[in-house]
Amino acid sequence: MKEIKIEKNDAGQRLDRFLAKAVPLLPASLAQKYIRLKRIKRNGQRAERDTRLVEGDVLQLYINDEFFDKPREDNAYLTVAAPKLNIVFEDGNIILVDKRPGLAVHPHDGAEYGRTLIDHIQAYLYQKKEWSPRGENSFTPALCNRIDRNTGGIVIAAKTAEALRVMNQKIKDRELDKRYLAIVEGTPRPAKGVLKGYLFKDAKKNRVFVSDRPQPGAKSCETRYQVLASKNGLSLVECELITGRTHQIRAQFAHAGHPLLGDGKYGKLDKRFDRTYQALYSYQLSFSFTTDAGSLEELNGRTFRVSGVDFVTEYFPEAARSLFGEK
Repeated sequence: MKEIKIEKNDAGQRLDRFLAKAVPLLPASLAQKYIRLKRIKRNGQRAERDTRLVEGDVLQLYINDEFFDKPREDNAYLTVAAPKLNIVFEDGNIILVDKRPGLAVHPHDGAEYGRTLIDHIQAYLYQKKEWSPRGENSFTPALCNRIDRNTGGIVIAAKTAEALRVMNQKIKDRELDKRYLAIVEGTPRPAKGVLKGYLFKDAKKNRVFVSDRPQPGAKSCETRYQVLASKNGLSLVECELITGRTHQIRAQFAHAGHPLLGDGKYGKLDKRFDRTYQALYSYQLSFSFTTDAGSLEELNGRTFRVSGVDFVTEYFPEAARSLFGEK
């Protein structure tokens, strides 16, 4: 419990508005809940959120110590009052989350603190009391993979240090199989094959360039693909990353003359289709461990798939029924 004495410059404010300034990590909805539950009192008595504070008042705050920290990247999860997660799978070690397009996975992707996937995951675990930052010396729940802000799909989060270490090694050793669905313009030929090239990343422009021949600073890139359906000048394609380069699928298909639908960066937006984001989704994840996986061994041989992908349902409903059992 902490006490705050109301000074002259604090007087006259509503209780809820004062709390928003004095305890900025405490979400407004949670502050209202704590006021209702009498975990926030004025002079030892119950108060209302619109109570006007008077000089000399003493507030008693029965809330966790971490809310009194200064706002930083590493405590942004505290500002998430109601985490929004579409959980595909969860056990004591990992969480598989179906990330929606438009949501950044980390603050470094240009999103505000408290509005990223990792913030929501940490808030979820904190509120479930599965993770207590004050009780940990160094570990923080973390993502094992990432997806572009405007791409949707399965993201892996580790709930323990061992899970993070093992999963990162399995990803490095390519013991996971990730499949993507994409809609591209035109019909790739052949209908099943591998796109090969060399990818150069321009960090300043935040984009990549693909060439058919080796270039200084470029890395090889390969994407295995299969056309699942075609109509109205579009094709639904399943992709498998053989290499995992930045924007690889988007850039390689654009280079091959089949840019992704809705991809204004590597293609040209088609006015016939109202797409805000590129039609790309990491829809399936399989675990195929070839070495000991420790606490993650129960995942070996299992495959997880999202419940549906909006652009597949919209443009290829028959394929959606086949892939996801949609009616």
